[in-house]
Parts: sequence; structure tokens; C-alpha cells
Amino acid sequence: MDFNDPQASRVFFDVHHGLPREGPGNRDCTARALALARPLPESARVLDIACGPGMQTMDLAALLPTASIVALDCHPPFLAEVQRRAVAGGAADRIATVLGDMAALPFPASSFDLIWCEGAAYVMGLAQALRAWRPLLRRGGRLALTEAVWLRPDAPETVRRCWSADYPGMGDIEACRRIVREAGYAVLGDFVLPERAWWEDYYVPMQERLAALAPRYDGDAAAAAVLRACREEIETYRQFAAYYGYVFLAMSVDST
Repeated sequence: MDFNDPQASRVFFDVHHGLPREGPGNRDCTARALALARPLPESARVLDIACGPGMQTMDLAALLPTASIVALDCHPPFLAEVQRRAVAGGAADRIATVLGDMAALPFPASSFDLIWCEGAAYVMGLAQALRAWRPLLRRGGRLALTEAVWLRPDAPETVRRCWSADYPGMGDIEACRRIVREAGYAVLGDFVLPERAWWEDYYVPMQERLAALAPRYDGDAAAAAVLRACREEIETYRQFAAYYGYVFLAMSVDST
């Protein structure tokens, strides 16, 4: 997807408008990863990077009822949705939204007890993201994120070509663990997201959105290319889910 093309970017965000999530995941996975990241201070300060429309932000608010959360994203409509959800969920006093770039976070060092990022660290690359975000964590701080990985070494060439364009540095789970350790973190635990975490709140709603948008963009070749790419992404996962997925990694800046 060429986000330097204004039309492609606009259609992409139109596809993603109103989706429950901006990537694979669900509340059970968020809760499981949070359990790996504990213990946390009672009044933990949390940063949710690339929060999207905020489903996991709200889950974190429910699972950490005395925490304060900063939800950061570069797309203003997502932040508006986070604010709406926070008000509806009675958590507006504990969730602040910030418009910002994950590669240039506007926070001083040692600001957070927990950094969270579901489905977006690949934008920077895992190693670079871990290095850039580490100074923001307090002593003993935790970081949890999801990362695209190969689950088997024998993925068909068709699948490898699909990922080579979007994430050429994608590795397997052991490679991720090694990157985590090399960045100065201790691995607290990890697990692979189940297939239903890709479908229930992400691909199924996206399929419905694509069907609804098709008539609107009829005859628009640039828009049709974006819609086609989204359908191909879904179909690739349907056929080849055994070969790739997301791993949820929880880590600490030290071993205590």
C-alpha cells in the first residue's frame, strides 16, 4: 500500500473506518499478555502506541481500573473514536488521547510503567521500536506488543512474496526473542494469537466494510486497487494461516 498516494491513503482509511480494531487481537489476548506483564504499580501509567479506535485501550482500562492511559495515534478520527468509547465506558477521566508519531514520541524519559502496542511496531521495525521506546519506561517497566512472525519455515513462495513487500524483515518467534534480549529487555513470556483473533473483530468486519464500499468506488481504478489488496490480504490469511501469524511478546526492562 502506497501511503504517499493521497487517494490510496484515503481509500485505505475509508476501509478501516468503523472497524472494531485495526489489527488482529481480542480481549482474551490482551488480558493474557497483561498477565504476563504483571506485576505493575497500583496506579500504573500506561502508553498505548498506535491505539487505533481503542478497543484494546478500553480493555486495558477495564483490566487496570486504577491506571491512567495515554492513547497515541497519528490518525485524528481514531482518537475521536477512543474519546467516544472512553466517555461511553466511564473511563474518560483515565484515558487521554495524543496525536503523534510512534517514531518521535512526545514524552520525557521514564514516563510510563507499561508501554503497549498491538499490530504496529512493524512500521518502525521491531528492533528499532524497542530501542526507541525503552527510555520512556521507568525502572522495572514493562512493554507488550504483537509482531508478525513466520510460524513455519516452509511457507509457500506466494505467501513470502506477499509479506516481502510490507515487512521484508519478518522473522520467526525465536528471532523476535533474540531481538528483545539484544535490545536490553528480559522476555517475560509470549504466545501466538489464535486464528479467531484475526477474524472476529478484524477480518469479518473488514469483509462487510469492503462489500459496502464497492458500489461507492465503482469505476475508480485507484480505489479498486486498494479494495482488491484488502480482499487479497484476507484471502491469503484464510488459505495460509498455518504459516504466519502474530506473536504477543511481554518483556521487562530488567529481570526483576
